[in-house]
Amino acid sequence: MILRRSPRLRSPSSSNAKPNLVNMLAKSSARRTVLIIAFLFLSCLLLHRVADSLRFQLPLSGSLFAFPSIFPSSLFDNDHSLPDSEEYRLENVLKDAAMHDRTVILTTLNEAWASPNSVIDLFLESFRIGYGTRRLLNHLVIIALDEKAFKRCLALHTHCFALVTEGVDFHTEAYFMTSAYLKMMWRRIDFLRAILEMGYNFVFTDADIMWFRDPFPRFYSDADFEIACDHFLGSSDDIENRPNGGFNHVKSNNRSIEFYKFWYSSWETYPGYHDQDVLNIIKFDPLITDIGLNMRFLDTAFFGGLCEPSKDLNLVCTMHANCCYGLDSKLHDLRIMLQDWKTFLSLPPTLKRVSIMSWNVPQNCRILVSNMVCFMYSTSVLNLSVIMVLQEMIFNKDGKIELIKL
Repeated sequence: MILRRSPRLRSPSSSNAKPNLVNMLAKSSARRTVLIIAFLFLSCLLLHRVADSLRFQLPLSGSLFAFPSIFPSSLFDNDHSLPDSEEYRLENVLKDAAMHDRTVILTTLNEAWASPNSVIDLFLESFRIGYGTRRLLNHLVIIALDEKAFKRCLALHTHCFALVTEGVDFHTEAYFMTSAYLKMMWRRIDFLRAILEMGYNFVFTDADIMWFRDPFPRFYSDADFEIACDHFLGSSDDIENRPNGGFNHVKSNNRSIEFYKFWYSSWETYPGYHDQDVLNIIKFDPLITDIGLNMRFLDTAFFGGLCEPSKDLNLVCTMHANCCYGLDSKLHDLRIMLQDWKTFLSLPPTLKRVSIMSWNVPQNCRILVSNMVCFMYSTSVLNLSVIMVLQEMIFNKDGKIELIKL
């Protein structure tokens, strides 16, 4: 859809009508300008959240609150059923993967991201080529959300867990901000709360985050909950920072458990809201201070992303393919990101130290409007009908508006 200026109107009336015509055109232009600004703002809000949140296909039915278990064999053909053995139970998987201080690294995986040469392969490759990250694979637990993802995990990795509830259809896609999508996002919060109650600390990471350095030395020793940011304002204590739920480090203690309970219960207070939107609200709540939670925000200099890339490859620990629309675009830019890192590794030490390199991304993951506009987006949730219209719109490379389908 290309916006074109209407042809100039020629009035057959006398010159006395010209001022009225000028006023009418001025008002029309003003209204059009307001509509365009509103459209850009709403598009930024939607696409910023869609790109960073449309992470996997989700269940549309079934019990939300049942404790996770192995895939029931009844869901599969007899010839392809998976072993429902104690080996794959959550407690044992966590125990086998945990560090000496009971810390595990968690990520989620679905069929789309598990296919060969897709996101999971790039994710694991980043661990293998990063500084001090290969050993961290021993502590990574991949949480599979469907049968194919679980089988692919078993073929690629040691620690796999199948998170599923009986009666759930994992083969149906759930769209952003629909009821099914929100249930899955909130289920994840409750699942992570259960991990904390079992006495395990965790680093949760989306699989579209590349690990280039061991991040643990960059974590705050006194933090209970620390989270990466889409936009970092300069201070780890500033609650005005814009967090991104795709990467966080949480210690298991009474404070973090109470926080996750509060976060999860806030779903009822703010029905229809995404978990990250709710976090942006409750981070100001006095209860955070009352329970004594030390919340910190991670600097994008170390924990960057396509929203706000880490500028120095000598410092970067992780890079997130956030602010990115569509799996193909994400894969394209993740591959370039990995190649950039390999090029950096090939440089002699003297050239590495002078930091002459920068990222060649984003490319296909293009930021559709300026970071300043995106930063100012509201945390309020749009009417679903408006969202379903706007999610079909994106700017093409020439800056014009075209219609596409998610």
